[in-house]
Amino acid sequence: MFTQAHGYPGKLIIVEGMDGSGKSTQIRLLYSWLESQAYPVFFTEWNSSQLVKSTTKAGKKGKTLTPTTFSLLHMTDFADRLNYQILPPLKAGMIVLADRYVYTAFARDVARGVHPGWVRKAYDFAIKPDLAFYFRVPTEVGVERILSGRPKLKYYEAGMDLGLATDLEESFKIFQGMISKEYDKMIKEYELIKIDGTRDIEAQQAQMREIVGKALENFKTKRRNYARRNKVFWRRFTLPEDE
Repeated sequence: MFTQAHGYPGKLIIVEGMDGSGKSTQIRLLYSWLESQAYPVFFTEWNSSQLVKSTTKAGKKGKTLTPTTFSLLHMTDFADRLNYQILPPLKAGMIVLADRYVYTAFARDVARGVHPGWVRKAYDFAIKPDLAFYFRVPTEVGVERILSGRPKLKYYEAGMDLGLATDLEESFKIFQGMISKEYDKMIKEYELIKIDGTRDIEAQQAQMREIVGKALENFKTKRRNYARRNKVFWRRFTLPEDE
């Protein structure tokens, strides 16, 4: 199923990238822009299901999660998110914007040592996105962004469970580098649309909007008149064009 078009009236647009790539900023800007254009939009993000939240939290607190159990918990979380947050709005003809999708598992789980074939097979129930953006930044750039804005790294976030280094920051740098390599392998495999995450925010957003706009040329929305009545709102979320 994952390699075939989903066939629902809505559109699924996802963003991926290592921590600090800027993908979350870009998808939120895209959300505001699509709303201003009168498109019906729904937003969902990774690890947001309440189904396994308490179990994952307990496992992290006790540092008892192995790479495989971590993978299975995220898989359960994703399955719940797919069924209750992604498929219903797609069937209703909405545009679903997802901050992280299955590619996050393909990158992180494999970096943790889980077999890539096993992870991909396990997520075969997922549906193929209409557009998949990959915001790529050099590892050192992403790491610097996270460390400059985060008071303290978390144990699993830093990959401390892998024994890469005794220092949190050093382990985080190594782990993020491993994740970045896995993402790079997927560009061709899954036709990810690579965006240079080191460019200005406005330039990245302009590129993203151009691609999304073309993909939505024949997309029907019941809210077209809304855009005409709210020109001020439209201008509010329009970024300057890239010179």
